Amino acid sequence: MLSLQEISDRLEIQQLLIDYSTAIDGRNFDALDAVFTPDAYIDYRESGGVDGQFPQVKAWLAEVLPNFPAYSHMLGNVDIRLSGDTATARTICFNPMVLNAETKQLLFVGLWYEDALIRTAEGWRMTRRVEVKCFDKLL
Repeated sequence: MLSLQEISDRLEIQQLLIDYSTAIDGRNFDALDAVFTPDAYIDYRESGGVDGQFPQVKAWLAEVLPNFPAYSHMLGNVDIRLSGDTATARTICFNPMVLNAETKQLLFVGLWYEDALIRTAEGWRMTRRVEVKCFDKLL
């Protein structure tokens, strides 16, 4: 049986995963400061992006994502493993992206987020996020 602390931790981590998607989809890149630790490592290379420390990747997101007219993240199959003040999560993401508004060209991206997290004084934060591609399909 899960303790109240474990239930709370799982809910807080699930909300953090949602907060990431909400920030990206809303193009509110400063909101990511409440998702990642300042020294977090992020790897988006599987989907054609970059890897590096959070501040550099955040700047890259703010530069690149406005080139896409629309996109969204739908999360599922969240597998959270707690170990005291650290945790890991593996979450599937379905991410359709409009590449060209005029031609209505659409890219369907399926990927796994593999995350490492730590409990901080401000709550749970990601210390590592790595994308692992499941599929992509251009329509």
